Amino acid sequence: MLDLIKSRKSVRKYTDKHISDEDLKKILEAGRLAPSWMNSQPWKFILVKSQENKDLLSELSLGQAQVKNADALIVCIADEEEWEKKGISNIQNPALNPALQGENGLIIRTSEQLVYAISYMMLEAESLGISSCIVGATGNEITGISPELYKKVKAELNLNEKQILSTIITLGYDAENADKPKQRNDFNYVVSLEKIGNEF
Repeated sequence: MLDLIKSRKSVRKYTDKHISDEDLKKILEAGRLAPSWMNSQPWKFILVKSQENKDLLSELSLGQAQVKNADALIVCIADEEEWEKKGISNIQNPALNPALQGENGLIIRTSEQLVYAISYMMLEAESLGISSCIVGATGNEITGISPELYKKVKAELNLNEKQILSTIITLGYDAENADKPKQRNDFNYVVSLEKIGNEF
């Protein structure tokens, strides 16, 4: 698994080769099976393959070319309704019920859960030899950019007011063929023993 994590990198240029539906289902299944706090599972995934919707989502994402040119997209939805459906909204403790933390708290906790599923899907894609890129610079309730276009996209994707288009994962086969090293902070810079500054 660590080798898989080391090999995964963001790829923004893809070949014309199509991803099989079988592999797309495996990637989406990895997201479905991801862990979530209190088993909330506050997510929905929309698989996008049509060029029309890819173009629309690229426009919403500040014109990022990899959104338009990917073979497929997974639109990752932070679904605030799931807290209620799972009965968590009945808990009267703000540490356990994010709805009691106000709208910002609810968005933060819902998005936090979604990140686990996104990570699982991207790693499953990598295991299948499929490259990916995570796109977060897009219009939504969090960024507040392109509100009219975002409203159009939500209508096109059949999202309700409690469902936030949080992230887009682009998927395809690597056309860059570049062996770029991962640029990450040094292990001892990010890892401490017992308290910050103590080397492990």
